[in-house]
Amino acid sequence: MTRTNNLVDTIIKGIQEKKGSKIVVADLKGIEGAITNYFVICQGNSPTQVEAIAESIGDTVRKELKDKPTSAVGLGLNQWVAMDFVDVIVHVFLPETRAFYDIEHLWADAKLTHLTDID
Repeated sequence: MTRTNNLVDTIIKGIQEKKGSKIVVADLKGIEGAITNYFVICQGNSPTQVEAIAESIGDTVRKELKDKPTSAVGLGLNQWVAMDFVDVIVHVFLPETRAFYDIEHLWADAKLTHLTDID
């Protein structure tokens, strides 16, 4: 398993620990002009949950991989938090903000993997 695949799996674990839902992994490798290899997109049902998911991602990656995002924006507003891990960019949305921006479909050539929500 590559470092990037391990990072994606660890990010997903952090999302699931705080019951993040509708997780989508967009594989952008091989797409000309892509800014990263993967997007991991998910949502929380409230600003508090969005913040908790973002914090869980950061904590899980730091503990398991000894890594951290190069930047994180949107904390405090918690409508849309973006975390940049260079090879992977994570987007944590409120449902209405996610629907408005619909970033899963901005990259039409990306392979999308939809994960089943856990209870």
